[in-house]
Amino acid sequence: MILEQIYTGCLAQGAYYIESNGEAAIIDPLREVQPYLDKAEANGAKIKYVFETHFHADFVSGHKDLAAKSGASIVFGPTGMQMGFDAIIAEDNQIFELGDIKIKVIHTPGHTMESSCFLLINEEGKEEAIFTGDTLFIGDVGRPDLAQKVIADLTQEKLAAHLYDSLREKIMPLADDIIVYPAHGAGSACGKKMSKETSDTLGNQKKTNYALQEMTKEEFIKEVITGLTPPPAYFPQNVMMNIQGYDSIDEVLNRGFNPLSPAAFEAAANETGAVVLDTREAQVFAKGFVPNSINIGIDGSFAVWVGTLIPDVKQEILVVADEGREEEIITRLARVGYDYSIGYLKGGFESWRADGREVDTILSVSAEELSNIIDKEGAVNILDVRKASEHTSEHVLDSINAPLDYINDSMTKVDKNKTYYVHCAGGYRSMAFVSILRARGYENLIDIKGGFDSIKDSALFNVSDYVCPSTLL
Repeated sequence: MILEQIYTGCLAQGAYYIESNGEAAIIDPLREVQPYLDKAEANGAKIKYVFETHFHADFVSGHKDLAAKSGASIVFGPTGMQMGFDAIIAEDNQIFELGDIKIKVIHTPGHTMESSCFLLINEEGKEEAIFTGDTLFIGDVGRPDLAQKVIADLTQEKLAAHLYDSLREKIMPLADDIIVYPAHGAGSACGKKMSKETSDTLGNQKKTNYALQEMTKEEFIKEVITGLTPPPAYFPQNVMMNIQGYDSIDEVLNRGFNPLSPAAFEAAANETGAVVLDTREAQVFAKGFVPNSINIGIDGSFAVWVGTLIPDVKQEILVVADEGREEEIITRLARVGYDYSIGYLKGGFESWRADGREVDTILSVSAEELSNIIDKEGAVNILDVRKASEHTSEHVLDSINAPLDYINDSMTKVDKNKTYYVHCAGGYRSMAFVSILRARGYENLIDIKGGFDSIKDSALFNVSDYVCPSTLL
């Protein structure tokens, strides 16, 4: 038997390849399915099943394309949803044979109503591993407030109650030595406090996972729903794509992998209303960019921030990228349902500059330069665009918290007539914030290079004068 976790860091997502005696199954595949097909072909195996733990909200799964290209059957647990493609709707405890092993469906409603786990029974008949989707993470459980965005009569309290029962009646009675393989790890918005570890024994989770400790259902509900922040706007749209179906990834790539000259790129931007998305590193972007473009760097939590900051997955997008990374960017956009990339700037930004077209810049200052400005001018307006929890933990005295996550609300804190110095933790989010507001007509925002980390590390700053730790709040 072969069992491989295929982990994708930018989505903090785990897909799984399982193979036995020439037959393979994929659990929760990513949108781009060719790697699974290649792996099976290299091993001389045929993909028999595509198992889906639930209708994912944070990414578009590759189940539809993978089934079409491999001839595999798609399997969901019990669900009342009408889907836009053929699938096996399994019953609770139904067994699927895969070569010399078996996979048992365990219906575990709570994260969503159709959520199911898949229990792997090895060649000797031993229960060896469980693929828990978003039902059980390492150190956490799935948030119970996502399905209510799609099914109106559900509440997070009702879902949390189902999750309590599922964990205690279906998961916790299983053997301690079973390995837990979840769909996500730290960094995913599908839970609150997931571990950076991506697997563990069920026995250790029974000891260490807060949600598996002894408590009443009422205590569990309160614990699980406390501290939940609103999910990104793209989540319910991804759910519906996973239920109803979507364009083939090949069609999406063909549409987006469309090189445009500077003149054609500008014409497309003017004629279509497309968002110009510049994916270069923040400080490179600051030194010159296509006017009105926004910066979300590819070398960060790219897909999640695109989904947070561009609320409509059907929004047309024009890409500015480092040369050679265009296909990667179009693919990563498609992973979260942004299927309408309509082209990219051929030759990258330098082709735009070389063509003599208008160029915009953003002023970015170091912590040392900011210190000198404060010494000369006195107090300045500082915007902290980190999450509220980060700001609460530690922040520059008198800074204004305007989280990037909720930029439409945060921009109401900004006066167009005043100058602000903007920082996040390391410089990625602050440039996204400044670029978006710049495109909306805010001209007086200055980025702080290196963010809060550089402010704290700067020898020119007296930390006790400028930084307020949580112990002083």
